Amino acid sequence: MNNIEASLSIKSTIFFLMILVFTRPIISKDFLQCMATRYSTTIVYTRDSTLYPSVFQKSQQNPRWLNSSLAFKPLYIVTPSQEPEIGAAILCSREHGFQVRVRSGGHDYEGLSYLSRTPFVLIDLIHLRMITFNTEDQTAWVQCGATLGELYYNIAQRNNTYGFPAGVCPTVGVGGHISGGGFGTLTRKYGLAADHVVDARLVDANGQVLDRKLMGEEVFWAIRGGGGASFGVITAWKIKLVLVPVTVTVFTVHKSLEQGANKLIDKWQWIAYKLPEDLFIRVIVQNIGGNYGVKKTIQASFNSMFLGNIQSLIPLMKHSFPELELEEKDCKEMSWIEAVLYFAGHPSDTPKEVLLDRDHQLYKSYFKAKSDFINQPIPEIAFQQAWERHLQVNEAYMVMEPLGGIMSRIPETQIAFPHRGGNLYNIQYIVKWKVNEAEEAKRHIHWMRMLYKFMSPYVSNSPRTAYFNYRDLDLGINGIHGTTSYVEAGDWGTKYFKNNFERLAKAKRSIDPSNFFRDEQSIPPFG
Repeated sequence: MNNIEASLSIKSTIFFLMILVFTRPIISKDFLQCMATRYSTTIVYTRDSTLYPSVFQKSQQNPRWLNSSLAFKPLYIVTPSQEPEIGAAILCSREHGFQVRVRSGGHDYEGLSYLSRTPFVLIDLIHLRMITFNTEDQTAWVQCGATLGELYYNIAQRNNTYGFPAGVCPTVGVGGHISGGGFGTLTRKYGLAADHVVDARLVDANGQVLDRKLMGEEVFWAIRGGGGASFGVITAWKIKLVLVPVTVTVFTVHKSLEQGANKLIDKWQWIAYKLPEDLFIRVIVQNIGGNYGVKKTIQASFNSMFLGNIQSLIPLMKHSFPELELEEKDCKEMSWIEAVLYFAGHPSDTPKEVLLDRDHQLYKSYFKAKSDFINQPIPEIAFQQAWERHLQVNEAYMVMEPLGGIMSRIPETQIAFPHRGGNLYNIQYIVKWKVNEAEEAKRHIHWMRMLYKFMSPYVSNSPRTAYFNYRDLDLGINGIHGTTSYVEAGDWGTKYFKNNFERLAKAKRSIDPSNFFRDEQSIPPFG
């Protein structure tokens, strides 16, 4: 039993815990009394609690929302250790007219997991982090408060020939990541994280705990890639692990514009999606220089993992991508779990235990992001014009991740995530800033919107598609009181889910017809 499992096992044997509340009568004693009646061991924080600020801020990976005046902070924060507590929080919230938001890792790009435009209760899953393995069928139950780092670490502690195809940022919570799809370095070989879910546990609007059989196949289909928060509170995923070799090879080759980066990016977009499935090469474009007399320019980093050794990789690269001029000295052989650390940006001597640090400051920043899917190569001149715009700000990134491989062979309707064959790669646009001030944020967000508009002729269209895990409220939002119709929500819904949006809305109607679980970009019931 690992430390996480042992800690949670102890928690589950505690017979009685006092409710931790520090409240003013003006808030609502009735909600607290309701919680005490339904589940007396639940820990609840109110705005008057001395611990409320630290609990609220702890998991916010985009702290630009801390000073937001555009939305309410939660009236109460509930930190359940068991599923019945979640059911109690849902029923008491409904009874007192509050909305519910759910947080696992706190990486929601638009803060929807911890802010709302209406009074609400935050259910923070930080104590639901147990991970249990079945060695016979190589599956695992992962509670949704666990992070990807915790999952990866626990897999590696048991076996060095298994992994899981999910994202590169270890502090991301598995709850939201898997429900939105979840792609990373193993996607071309094995598909998405959501493609490897074989069961799930969900608490519905009536406080009932449902597994795959009880929720039904349509809802189970919907929560894999369609976003779980529209349908209930997902508490755990049962996932199927995948095989990884004992040795993988990684490399990162940096090229500036002066070193021919633009032509290399152009070549990359023609070949990256067609490479063997064992080879993943993404491109990270960013600004460099500008200080201490160093000329500001653009750098492209070709960041790769190959499921094999160096001797097999070099001939493959010389045949498929000779322009990159990859050499043995550029490559490192390591285990899959060491590659997880490598892609997360940690030095080579970093202990694996850093993956258990869910609050690592490396990933916190003020930022705005958008995304696109690309189905035809972008002209080289368009990239050059995009880089000219990048030089207008200090910290901007374009992360391009290849698709193809098995993704081209999985039907768009297999799960709710639709962005499969026909797409060459995905782009994530990111701009960051240092000071959390309104004018600074406004300036950078305006820049991002201008870049996004510039890219419109070169990306997917009818609709222009986006990745749900890179949430973007610019695409459209629902009304505050849940009155937005299925047709109206289609303006943004088809951008994330394409033709799967109607089926998602029908699944929503079957499990939550009253639309209790709603936010600015939740799926409304069909009809």
